[in-house]
Amino acid sequence: MKLIHAADIHLGSKMDSRFPAEIAAKRKEELRNTFLRMADYAAANGVAAVLLAGDVFDSDMPFKKDKDFFYSVVKNHPAVDFLYLRGNHDCGGGYEGEPLPNLKTFANTWTFYTYGKVVIGGIETDGENASSLYSTLALDKDACNIVLLHGQIADNTGKDKVCLKKLRGRNIDYLALGHVHKPQAGRLDERGEYAYCGCLEGRGFDEPGPHGFMLLEIGDTLTRTFVPFAEREIVETDADITGKADAYAAGVAVRREVAFDRRNLYRVNLVGEVAFDTESMAADVQKYLSNECFYISVKDRTRRALDIAAYEKDVSLKGEFVRAVYAAGDCTEEEKQQILRCGLRALRGEEFDL
Repeated sequence: MKLIHAADIHLGSKMDSRFPAEIAAKRKEELRNTFLRMADYAAANGVAAVLLAGDVFDSDMPFKKDKDFFYSVVKNHPAVDFLYLRGNHDCGGGYEGEPLPNLKTFANTWTFYTYGKVVIGGIETDGENASSLYSTLALDKDACNIVLLHGQIADNTGKDKVCLKKLRGRNIDYLALGHVHKPQAGRLDERGEYAYCGCLEGRGFDEPGPHGFMLLEIGDTLTRTFVPFAEREIVETDADITGKADAYAAGVAVRREVAFDRRNLYRVNLVGEVAFDTESMAADVQKYLSNECFYISVKDRTRRALDIAAYEKDVSLKGEFVRAVYAAGDCTEEEKQQILRCGLRALRGEEFDL
């Protein structure tokens, strides 16, 4: 028997704050397409059920087109069951429409679905059941037990929390979790394991790395395999541009250091040491590299090397500022460098990060 463990689809997610409008619109389209591709994969590979461990939608009030899309995918894959447990983002939503035999939902009490020897249970947590749900879970030790929950692993109980220590020794073979957007797994106890499948698509540069779903194959034993499935990968990497005095030279250095894949999105951090009076090259480097991949964002994280001797007799405001900072006896060398970095950029009219 095969199952898919997926979560955190976030249909309808607003990506405008993360990407330009054109890129955000394309990523929204790709997010929907990846969910559809996963359903096609399930149907083509004999997957009995897709376990959705929360946050199918990005809000309790999703756009009609996103709701219509999701339920249309379910309806058009009748050979695959979709077990939908709502998460903290879509906890107030619900299905409205004609009954779909292959759409199985959960509630704020334990709900179970049986597939031969496999029993799949889940509960949607709220303020009232966040503590009691552990004591009300009862599983047959002779079954293959899969449990769905949505929340952050924690040492205590609470809304949107999953207390692993209270789930140990409960005959769980696989704890399918949602809420964390990066795939990760570990042992629950001697019998079972827990896993976050992560999200299907990274939605911003805070979600880099491979994304996809967990494929569960159940025979005499249960095996779990992470299947990378995203349309594109989000990559964050550093590129050393030490000594580079202009954006063209910096761009050449980045091309040499980064193996670009045209399908992917990149956040490139310019690092290393450059002359203190070098203006930020990030915007120009980003333009030079814009054809190397689907989308690129370049940030200036370089250190500025300052030749103090060059400012000893400088009669400008810049010279006065540098000498005043270095004369300050209550600042460490690191603090002086930070003050100089910000102050000289401000004098040039540049933006800077504190």
